[in-house]
Amino acid sequence: MSEVVIAKPREGKFNKNAARRVRFAGKIPAVLYGSGHEPVAVEVDPKQITRILYSESGHNTIFDVEVAGSAAAKAMIVDWQREPIKDRLIHIDMKRIALDKVLRVSVRVKLLGVPLGVKTEGGILDQVMREVEIECLPTDIPSHIDVDVSGLALHQVLRVSSLPHSDRIKYLNPADATVAHVVTIREEVVAPAEGEVVAATDAAAVPAEPEVAKKGKTETAAEPAAAKKPEAKK
Repeated sequence: MSEVVIAKPREGKFNKNAARRVRFAGKIPAVLYGSGHEPVAVEVDPKQITRILYSESGHNTIFDVEVAGSAAAKAMIVDWQREPIKDRLIHIDMKRIALDKVLRVSVRVKLLGVPLGVKTEGGILDQVMREVEIECLPTDIPSHIDVDVSGLALHQVLRVSSLPHSDRIKYLNPADATVAHVVTIREEVVAPAEGEVVAATDAAAVPAEPEVAKKGKTETAAEPAAAKKPEAKK
């Protein structure tokens, strides 16, 4: 059973103050648009939206949205904003969709297994592309794309062309784009210039004098410590 999001139409002016009042009341300002309909400013329950975004399919989840005075429609979350300090949702955009029309969406790539190049050759797995863009019908959107990388040796590359393919989805990224590879990290030693070598050698021969933090008053320039007056003979 799909999630049903209840959207209440917003009234009055649609500015920052009005949006702030919506958030103060415990709701999220939102906009519902698409599928030949005029955009509608609404407010929704943040718990429902959070539940959708943190589900297995995430922002690609298809749900029913009900707006007072109109029939329920299939929709997806296409954009959202968070408050940077407390990480709270402050606005979302929902788009009506038609189940018989192709969509373009981004889907997470999930790497499975430990590569051979990591196990036996001392390499590390570097995932360059964490999402790929695909085109498919709404009902064919995968929650993620799984790919086994256990056979990947050192310096070998997993490309978009090697991802699981089917007749239901079409990859929009270039076929030769790198998704992941097994690499080694070597520390680069930069050779200093000729003059810098001499300076570095001299500096190494003479140990640096540590600074000593002194307490109390600082000595003035008029009477340095080395030039103290001798005591008068009695």
